[in-house]
Amino acid sequence: MKHRAWTIGFLVVGLLGWLTAAAPSTGVLTGTVVDANGRALPGAKISAISPALNQPLSTVSDAGGEWRLENVTPGVYRLTVERAGFISVVKRDLKVTAGKTLRVDVRLSPDIKLEVEETAVAADASAPQVRHRQMKMAGHPRGGYAGLEAPTPMPQWNTEEYAHIDENRFHNALESPLSTFSIDVDTASYANVRRFINMQQRPHQDAVRIEELVNYFHYEYPEPKGRHPFSISTEISICPWNNEHYLMMVGIQGKRTLGGPPPASNLVFLIDVSGSMNSPAKLPLLKRSFKLLTSQLSARDRVAMVVYAGAAGVVLPSTAGDKADTIMAALERLRAGGSTAGAAGIQLAYKVAEEGFIKGGNNRIILATDGDFNVGVSSTSDLVSLVEKKSSQGIFLTVLGFGMGNYKDARMEQMADKGNGNYHYIDSILEGRKVFVHDMLGTLFTIAKDVKIQVEFNPAHVKGYRLVGYENRRLENEDFADDTKDAGELGAGHAVTAFYEIVPAGSDEVVGGSGDLKYQDKKITPDARRSPEWATVKFRYKKPDKDTSILIEQAARPLKKAPSAVFRFASAVAEWGLLLRDSPFKADADYAAVAKRAREARGEDPYGYREEFIRLVETAALLKETEDKPESAVREPRPSVPHRH
Repeated sequence: MKHRAWTIGFLVVGLLGWLTAAAPSTGVLTGTVVDANGRALPGAKISAISPALNQPLSTVSDAGGEWRLENVTPGVYRLTVERAGFISVVKRDLKVTAGKTLRVDVRLSPDIKLEVEETAVAADASAPQVRHRQMKMAGHPRGGYAGLEAPTPMPQWNTEEYAHIDENRFHNALESPLSTFSIDVDTASYANVRRFINMQQRPHQDAVRIEELVNYFHYEYPEPKGRHPFSISTEISICPWNNEHYLMMVGIQGKRTLGGPPPASNLVFLIDVSGSMNSPAKLPLLKRSFKLLTSQLSARDRVAMVVYAGAAGVVLPSTAGDKADTIMAALERLRAGGSTAGAAGIQLAYKVAEEGFIKGGNNRIILATDGDFNVGVSSTSDLVSLVEKKSSQGIFLTVLGFGMGNYKDARMEQMADKGNGNYHYIDSILEGRKVFVHDMLGTLFTIAKDVKIQVEFNPAHVKGYRLVGYENRRLENEDFADDTKDAGELGAGHAVTAFYEIVPAGSDEVVGGSGDLKYQDKKITPDARRSPEWATVKFRYKKPDKDTSILIEQAARPLKKAPSAVFRFASAVAEWGLLLRDSPFKADADYAAVAKRAREARGEDPYGYREEFIRLVETAALLKETEDKPESAVREPRPSVPHRH
């Protein structure tokens, strides 16, 4: 009997031990994010903070507004839900228990109410025509940031400015066989368009620059070989949005590594701390983004910080890049308030950059602003002249745009173009990570400057052609061989993609031309007829420290096989741009076809950028559908929000 009792005891202890070991040690947080009308809100950022953790847990809501955090350590949490255009919600004292799922459903209210009007306005003689997007605001943005002063009331009227885009048209290949343009690796338009769509708005037509949408993504072009710092790829296939036409893709891939340690950097952070920057999507987001960059620097690098509001000043003298605590502390002390002496800030930043100039190094000013310069000598032409002069002396300018409402896109794009730098729009900390971490080499280190492309079409195969996008990068044909003419820069790892829509020879389609000429006889040569080449693509570039360009040529022929995944995905992005612009050249472009092609050609997507693109396409399609139909015709059932259990 005693032996039996011992046996039962051991069994009970063993069973209890097994149950204890098998019991889960973590919990789950999940929920749904919807708007005031109960519609799902994708793209909302959810952060869970607990004293038990060293850093917050975070995720993003999916297309159905659903989110989920697994393997959550038991404890009491504070949950924050944020999304551009909505008032943030904080849920406190949420108790997570091991083995349990806690559901937290959140309804976000709009931050601002916008009534949109458009007017064309006059700009500087040297600047492109600018269109204002006027937004009448009811109420003020809410939300805060540790240590930030209370926001100043926003004006009743707020304006965004975009340079007007007159889309490229078809040219007759027999009469005008040459097409010349500068490369563009800016990505600001994509992030800005994403901001509009995430706010459930169709983007301003002139905010959509198709080349910047396409070049937001990395493509699997071959790695450069030989003495040139980039590889060249061409591909011709049927045009997805017009099967009577062909589409030619031209791809440039910059070398993905520098072949050794990067050159030392002399960086000047030029930060707008004026009153217009006093909102959560501006200065607080700016600080977080610059902290990401700071963490990438080394002892060989130097960082100085200049700020401007009513006046300009140096808040951090040139400091070693490995002094991250010192640099971040200077960022934390920044406060917003006052008017915007942007011109004075830029002049001071160049002075500081000149004092710390590193010969053979990366000398660069990084300007972070909403672009709203309104005090001092601030005409676009004056600022651009200054930037262009300094870039010729080896100090480049990268421009980062923040915020909404008074965003001055046209001015910032032009300054970055003339400053031999990039132009990015930062709408979230994830975009800050893309620019300053994932794409840091390309953002900071130039491997080729004044890169120009000239395409000569063979009229034996091509009746007409149209460059898709790059409207503000067009060059005169004679500028191609002129080394005094400025063009775009290519950073390490950057890829540049351009598309030409082609009307094939033999088509009945009428392509503009001058007709018969009295003194010239327009004929196709026998050599052109015998050649299988549809075009010859010519490239010119300069090494960053040289003033003489190098020429490369490559012929383009149509494919005899199915188009590559790169062609299919990149052309899907271009087609989306045509739809967003409501382009007169969109032909049979279709949102569903874009999403399908992008999904099939998505390939590797380590950071989720391509999956996000597909979501944006689907959201834009819904916005277009509901905008085009009268309200009575839209029969969308109101989704129910699951009850918390």
